[in-house]
Amino acid sequence: MDFHDLTVAARVLRKSPVFAVTAALTIALGVGASTAIFSVTNAVLLRPLPYRNPDRLVVACSDLRKRNVRDFPFSNADFIDLREGTKSVFDDLAGVFTFPFTLQREDGTPEQTNAAVVTINFFRLLGGGVAYGRDFNDDDAIPNPPAPPGAQQQGPPPPRLPAHAILSYEYFQRRYGGDPSVVGRSMSVAGPQAPTPIIVGVLQPHFQLYFPPETQILPAPDIWIANRLGYDAAQRMGVSIRAVARLRPGVTPEQAQAESEKVAASERAQFPILGTADYHIRVEPMRQHMVTQARPAILALMGSVIFLLLVACANVANLLLVRASLRNRELAVRAALGADRWRLMSPILAEAMWLAAGGTLGGLALAWAGIKELRSLAPADLPRLDTITIDTSVLAFTALAGLAAAILFGVTPALRASRPRLMNVLRGIGRNTGLGTGSMMRNIVVTAEVALSFVLLVGSGLMFRSFLELQRINPGFDSRNLLTFVLNGNNGATTPAANAAFVHQVEDRLRAIPGVQSVTGSFPFPLAGGYSPIRWGKGEALSDPSKFQAADFQIVMPGYFETVRTPLLAGRTFTDADNAPDRRLIIIDDFLAKKAFPGESAVGKRILIRVRTPEPEWMEIVGVVGHVRQTSLAVPGREQVYFSDGYVGPGAVNSWALRVTGDPAGYARQVRAAIKDVSPRLLITNLQSVDELVDHAQAQTTFSLLLIGVFAVIAGVLAGVGLYGVLSTAVRQRTSEIGVRMALGAGRQSIFRLIVGQGLSLSAIGVVIGVIAALMLTRLMTTMLVGVKSTDPLTFMAMMLLFFAIATASSWIPASRAAGVDPNKALREE
Repeated sequence: MDFHDLTVAARVLRKSPVFAVTAALTIALGVGASTAIFSVTNAVLLRPLPYRNPDRLVVACSDLRKRNVRDFPFSNADFIDLREGTKSVFDDLAGVFTFPFTLQREDGTPEQTNAAVVTINFFRLLGGGVAYGRDFNDDDAIPNPPAPPGAQQQGPPPPRLPAHAILSYEYFQRRYGGDPSVVGRSMSVAGPQAPTPIIVGVLQPHFQLYFPPETQILPAPDIWIANRLGYDAAQRMGVSIRAVARLRPGVTPEQAQAESEKVAASERAQFPILGTADYHIRVEPMRQHMVTQARPAILALMGSVIFLLLVACANVANLLLVRASLRNRELAVRAALGADRWRLMSPILAEAMWLAAGGTLGGLALAWAGIKELRSLAPADLPRLDTITIDTSVLAFTALAGLAAAILFGVTPALRASRPRLMNVLRGIGRNTGLGTGSMMRNIVVTAEVALSFVLLVGSGLMFRSFLELQRINPGFDSRNLLTFVLNGNNGATTPAANAAFVHQVEDRLRAIPGVQSVTGSFPFPLAGGYSPIRWGKGEALSDPSKFQAADFQIVMPGYFETVRTPLLAGRTFTDADNAPDRRLIIIDDFLAKKAFPGESAVGKRILIRVRTPEPEWMEIVGVVGHVRQTSLAVPGREQVYFSDGYVGPGAVNSWALRVTGDPAGYARQVRAAIKDVSPRLLITNLQSVDELVDHAQAQTTFSLLLIGVFAVIAGVLAGVGLYGVLSTAVRQRTSEIGVRMALGAGRQSIFRLIVGQGLSLSAIGVVIGVIAALMLTRLMTTMLVGVKSTDPLTFMAMMLLFFAIATASSWIPASRAAGVDPNKALREE
């Protein structure tokens, strides 16, 4: 193939604009979809993390295997043990945890920010540079002095050291207008007990944290605070630290894992609380850890678009085979005059290259537009969502996809064109016999189209079934007409009594809003994140701590279950009299009740629980409620224990919920006004209907369903069009045969059934192949499915019926045309 071939091919395609545009658009759909999804794959799975030597970064986390707790953060003491015990494999080990942080502006109004507490080596380990000021140093990590014995009786505790903070560059620009003189200033915090941060530096732009969503690490903190906790004297009760380490040169993650496990084994032997929980430390490459949850869905989407691209190539290959069949006499004459196989193939290959080039450019344009839509449709917690773009890697993939498409849809027609049956053509036998096995190749290609499309249809069917199952799942509460928000800021209370008065004031003010039926609060709120496990056990756990088990806990106000409509199954809910620190009363869900007291009533019984004390306390069960899916709709989650707000400490709740009449969104302005009336120093965040929370919990399934469904529809349409093209060509080539059949007495219905039968036969072969392929490939979707198996027979049967409906529709017009053939005219033309 040379420049002359390309020039001639361009001229030929210009004379067939409908064919050229149809083929190029078909390839553009396949290449565009593949490029758009590859841009996601590249950003999330392939692109290195934006840190120094990211291939040597690992994440260490703890697993409590006997309590079925995974990816647990470290306590301060556990962190220091890990740091001291792994110096042979880690260059350094740093820690971080994040939280919402309410500041107070100069005018006294609150400002909601995100903060991170980090060890002083954090930025040096990851390679985060400082644009203004300085990085943290050893002085920033000096622990606050402990209160001396008897200090509460002798006077106030010793003054706390200032919290030294580094600002993110983005917050520095947004809040201070990029003024470098902020270094050295202090920041006002909305809370009497909170330390006042002093700004010591500003980070370089675009520094972010990359952890999986379930770790609840905020990706872009505004303020980074040096950790002043005294590790050596720290208790092992509170856990918050996420650990990141840099491997020493030549050390593998497996070696680091082995060394970390030695630390875990030592701690299990030394501390019963860790031994009974079967405490282990797991080390994973940081990028792998970040994408553990997202990887299956992204790979499934990538596989789907590759199948779509193959279907598009098969469709264009069929068009080229038909086109080549119309040129069989020309090709046979060229062969008779001495043209070699390469010269016969060159025109077809040249056309394929032009079509692939046009399709690739069109696909790139579609991908550019599609990426914008992907960003808006993708779940907000998809890692590195904001970095999805078309870069050099994506452009290289697009070019490779276009080249592969040209080869896939161009080579087969070209090979068939290079082997014309010269004698048949030159003798004039048949109208379109010059390609010999061309019709067989078209049948093979369309069968492959059907098989590939069927796999995509099964995948979309399984996702649709999962979506329906999610809709049917009872989350354990009624999300309709329910509004929720988080309340932050300084309420001015300094005593438990003042906190309790503040809570009642907020509750009364919200209840006074017209249309509000009831008001309650909790911490946290279902499906909003923030859950962590606690230990519970029966009496035998005192002598055998291994009997302790894990459960999620929630702090609620009296009236909570009535407002969210979680059903009460036994006993009673909390009353105002229960809402006190000396009332050791709890409510449990039916999962825990069945586990702790199988076949018995749990009401009135006691279990051991540790929440506010170093040792577990006996708590009396006053009620049993239905199980709530607290963290995910896809999985039931752990058992649950509910404490009253007053028992933990008045004001412990910060998530409020209102049961309203009508659309919850219509109450947003009134809620903000009510809270402002209570105190202008309070700040509302995450104001949304609970239905929105439920939608967010379904976002991953909805996103995958939408994309795979779109790809499957396109593939199904292309397969139907391909089948239509094959049958139309067959009818045209067999016109004389059909005429003979009709002359010999075959009826029009017989001819109609013949053509439809051919279409259904090709589809049946493709569906059989597709079923075998789908049974193997859909197993990769297991982690994406909810309430349905990857081999669900109902889905497979439904997709079979759907595809045979598509095949029947695609066969109808060619069959009708064949049945309408005039036998006299057909025989005269032959």
